[in-house]
Amino acid sequence: MEICHCPLLKAVYTIILLNTGIAMTDRIVSGNINDEDSYSEGGLRPRKLSDYVGQDKVKDNLIIGMDAAKQRGEPLDHVLLYGPPGLGKTTLASIIAAEMQSNIRITAGPAVERPGDMASLLTQVKAGDVLFIDEIHRLGKVVEEILYPAMEDFSLSWVMGKGLQAQSINLKVEPFTLIGATTRYSMLSAPLRDRFGTVYRLDYYDQSAMESIVRRSAGIMTLEIDQGGITEIARRSRGTPRVANRLLRRVRDFAQVRADGRATQEVSSQALGLLEVDHLGLDEIDHRLLTTIAEKYDGGPVGIDTLAASTGEESDTLMDVYEPYLIQLGFLNRTPRGRTLTRAAYEHLGMSLPSKFNITQPSMWEN
Repeated sequence: MEICHCPLLKAVYTIILLNTGIAMTDRIVSGNINDEDSYSEGGLRPRKLSDYVGQDKVKDNLIIGMDAAKQRGEPLDHVLLYGPPGLGKTTLASIIAAEMQSNIRITAGPAVERPGDMASLLTQVKAGDVLFIDEIHRLGKVVEEILYPAMEDFSLSWVMGKGLQAQSINLKVEPFTLIGATTRYSMLSAPLRDRFGTVYRLDYYDQSAMESIVRRSAGIMTLEIDQGGITEIARRSRGTPRVANRLLRRVRDFAQVRADGRATQEVSSQALGLLEVDHLGLDEIDHRLLTTIAEKYDGGPVGIDTLAASTGEESDTLMDVYEPYLIQLGFLNRTPRGRTLTRAAYEHLGMSLPSKFNITQPSMWEN
């Protein structure tokens, strides 16, 4: 099938993106959730552990833990899930609740501002319920301390009022399972970490798992797609299911408007090319970061603050959002002197190597 290279194609596609709540300036390869994801992900999330693709070691351990808890008639031990955004922590928490035949209450760390808020949540849980706290590392210290006795002894203890009016309140809560999720494991306090019975890290998905996720999501969307289209989307998804589903929706829009609703490899490649997502999942911002280091700083080393000023981004954003995937690909190194590009980065950009890469180091065996 021939695809029309119409000059208005990008403008038409931009209108489609705007109508679905995504602007061309948004970072489509980010694992963080956006408004469209909140609206669309519900129907794509697996409901059973058998439908959850990948993370096999985590699933195996969870199956053993859940089966043992069911046999004892007890709630599952508290679970902490950590890893990059978009890998399925919230989905896994919902699946655990479903497999344990329990209700789930969902909140987020920043939403629980006062000790009374946490106390209200804990007193509302029923026996065996699951309380899921996303971004749990963002709980305030005072709020966090309310959790300690609840997690250990299923009791609440806090002080209301000040001075002579202060009152100590002690309440029992029903046995429950706390599932915490975080993208910043190191920011979790040690006392809170130690109170979780099991801690699991979710890793990026391999190509095979990503293809299974794309195939399943395409089936739910009733999108006609061939193996080439599945492979093309999967390899550009940065090992992240949320990104894969987001790209799949954009390919579906493109195929509907320009390719009779069929997402072949050629159609998928063209759609993702318009979004400036290359075959490794790098977008325009990734390329700008790499090109800045290559052209302005001769491949580095360059300090993070200098790089942030050159690219117009915050240094924390560079470290936490942009750099991890580039480091994982082997395109960027963090050194004591600053960031440096690797040979692979120059090859990917199609740029000639600086002279320093051509210097042959003498062997340690040479005199």
